[in-house]
Amino acid sequence: MTRSLTISWEDPLAAHSAGRTLSGLAYMQEIIAGRIPLPPIMQLLGFRLAQVAEGLAVFECEPGEQHYNPIGVVHGGLAMTLLDSAMGCSVHTRLPAGTGYTTLEAKVNLVRAITAKTGLIRATGKVIHLGGKTATAEARLEDAAGKLYAHSTTTCIILG
Repeated sequence: MTRSLTISWEDPLAAHSAGRTLSGLAYMQEIIAGRIPLPPIMQLLGFRLAQVAEGLAVFECEPGEQHYNPIGVVHGGLAMTLLDSAMGCSVHTRLPAGTGYTTLEAKVNLVRAITAKTGLIRATGKVIHLGGKTATAEARLEDAAGKLYAHSTTTCIILG
């Protein structure tokens, strides 16, 4: 039986331009409030930015069949994307207007399989260190009961 999934998104460069005048935290808050459109990756994979604070970003996702790999579980790339987003955006919340970042390296540990029956998963990213040129962060991916599915660390480069 064939299944389908339809997505739509707004111009990501327009959202990026709007964000250049805001601090990273304010930009993330505007996304949550719906005043800045969601990035296309969030629409494509079906996840959302649930919470932000200084040095913190939380993403949520309800895994489904569309996330499955050939061995019948959710592809690890979904976990990695959620963790990378949480860590990177936690760094972004600490940056001033006009300053960007990108992931320089990431390490992910997948500790148990995710399926459509797992239910809501939540990636919580926290800044460990923010320097002038690099930042480090960590994240955990857990279900609603707090069971760990993956954890990771990252180094981001700060783009002035």
